[in-house]
Amino acid sequence: MKLTRRAALAGLALSAFIAGQTPASSQSLEEMAEAARKEGTIVSLGCPDDWANWGDQWKAITAKYGVTHTDTDMSSAEELAKFEAEKSNPSADIGEVGLEFGPIAAAKGISQPYKTTNWDKIPAWAKDEDGHWALGYTGTIAFLISKKVQNPPKSFADLVNGDYKVAVGDVGKAAQSNALVLAAAIAGGGGEENLQPAMDLFAKLAEQKRLLTIGANPGNMEKGEIEVGIVWDFNALNYRNQVGKDNWDVIIPADGSVTSGYTTTINAYSTRPNIAKLTREFIFSDEGQINFAKGFARPILIDYITLPPEIADNVLPKEQYAKARPVNAALWMDSAKQLSKMWQEQVMSRM
Repeated sequence: MKLTRRAALAGLALSAFIAGQTPASSQSLEEMAEAARKEGTIVSLGCPDDWANWGDQWKAITAKYGVTHTDTDMSSAEELAKFEAEKSNPSADIGEVGLEFGPIAAAKGISQPYKTTNWDKIPAWAKDEDGHWALGYTGTIAFLISKKVQNPPKSFADLVNGDYKVAVGDVGKAAQSNALVLAAAIAGGGGEENLQPAMDLFAKLAEQKRLLTIGANPGNMEKGEIEVGIVWDFNALNYRNQVGKDNWDVIIPADGSVTSGYTTTINAYSTRPNIAKLTREFIFSDEGQINFAKGFARPILIDYITLPPEIADNVLPKEQYAKARPVNAALWMDSAKQLSKMWQEQVMSRM
């Protein structure tokens, strides 16, 4: 399951950046395509078919360039460890990691830069200025709400006035659960350096015996255990469609949320760098971006593409994201280290 690798996003510290990174490729797309066909295959890490529709991405990439593909699913931390451990005999060419891990790979010198042909369209916050990482799609913390709830929340502030249970998953271990704490902090006037508003909010829910530390996933939804769940928007939309689209609503909380995302990281030691670069090129094409939307992920270039009508409702309207802001990766890596202790002392102690 990809969720296990996403849960590893919290827990690593950023290393100091090193000098002497190699410049982005100056090859033409035609030259890379010719070289890629000779390379013959691409080996990826953390890009399984059932996550964000990577399955359709790989079908298109292998057909376009006449190569074969294999993937091994693993956590972001495991991917970078494998890149580093196999410097002298690399097996993998590319991986997908959480936002926090892009700078780590660059700092360790284990990623190589590549700027896509439409690089300028990618928001500045979502890419590395040297081309080492760029988010292909984003996730924003959302509410997944059963239509059986009589007074559905529209904001984090609304949660304390409800009579429904709120599922938050395993805070302190799962990246999604950690991110929802940050989102609640932002909504309450805090942020990466001040998680206290979130602690106060969830402590009240714990005292009211309305806080659930189980995941808002299809299994728990089908068992009737979820009334309101807090998850990534792409998970919420996917789960809604799996369990019963007419029975669930998905909204971005009106008082604030946080947006993060996932980036391809090209192995600096790859023996097949051309197909790795073209993989990044493809996912930033219109077709690649639409493929992510098919998998309920919000394309980073959504303002520049037209989604087919049949998948337009796989993403939420832009106006819902007015109060969501990008995570500050460096600050979050530091504050996330304190999150588990704060949660146990201030929230779980009141359960």
